[in-house]
Amino acid sequence: MADMTYLLLISGFIFLVKGADIFVDGSAALAQKFSIPPLIIGLTIVSFGTSAPELAVSLSASLKGANNMAIGNVIGSNLFNLLAVLGISALFYPLYIQHDSLTKDFPYVTLISFVLLILTMDHLFQNGEIDFLSRSDGLVLLSFFGIFMYYLIRSALHSRAHTIDEPKIPTISLGKSVVYCVLGITGIIIGGEFVVNSASKIAIQFGMSESLVGLTIIAIGTSLPELVTSIAAALKKENDIAVGNVLGSNLFNILMILGLSATISPMTISSTIFPDLLFMLLITLFVFIYCLIFKNIGRILGGVLTICYIVYTILIIIRN
Repeated sequence: MADMTYLLLISGFIFLVKGADIFVDGSAALAQKFSIPPLIIGLTIVSFGTSAPELAVSLSASLKGANNMAIGNVIGSNLFNLLAVLGISALFYPLYIQHDSLTKDFPYVTLISFVLLILTMDHLFQNGEIDFLSRSDGLVLLSFFGIFMYYLIRSALHSRAHTIDEPKIPTISLGKSVVYCVLGITGIIIGGEFVVNSASKIAIQFGMSESLVGLTIIAIGTSLPELVTSIAAALKKENDIAVGNVLGSNLFNILMILGLSATISPMTISSTIFPDLLFMLLITLFVFIYCLIFKNIGRILGGVLTICYIVYTILIIIRN
């Protein structure tokens, strides 16, 4: 029985990663067929598509009442993106940060991380006895997501005429694009179910908390698409894609995933998750300030970020 649980967990990750990969290819081809600007494709479909596993897992966990696993998955994935994905990508090739990322995207990610901290700390700001993300909190996050999408599309359309050397997207027939989208979504849904169910059983078996499972096993597993995409982009010297993928994914994780999860089913927040939430905010702020000063993430910082993630993972396992 235990072997089957691990097999389902591994199978779930395979379904998630491959499903997200197929979905990105299919939806990008569809967007191209309908003349959607390539810049919008890169900033939305690529970053949001790689976050589809987190969406499937968090929604599934939230609907099953595993709230700490759902929010742990988002926080853990965001930390993995900031520390491991950016760090490892920079080890392959230094990441030079674009002006728009420094003046718009990074500040917005930092602001949203702070907003999430405020919304979850009901005991401090609203004198509540229980900390939770209510449906109204979920709607607030979804509203911020709408603002982000409006800004993104407006900026993309405005800069469309000045964009050079945009990444090329393989041409796929219309019928195959639709099939890819359907298969991708199906794989993501099945993978999400497998991961949540098997991870919950493993957590119970080893006495691990839901939040720890979400912060580690699930967060790393569902963030594999971001890691693969950003490393590939770094190797091709597509810095804007590597960095934009991380920033877009982190925004999607907080605004869309937690916003939708809380709107569907209010999420009770365990006090044990607040140190991780605060750490996520501090790391976001640190990377933002560093990039603001040096305009890049070099190999040295890449190594530091990667080591920080390893140390953080060890500490939260010991803490449990």
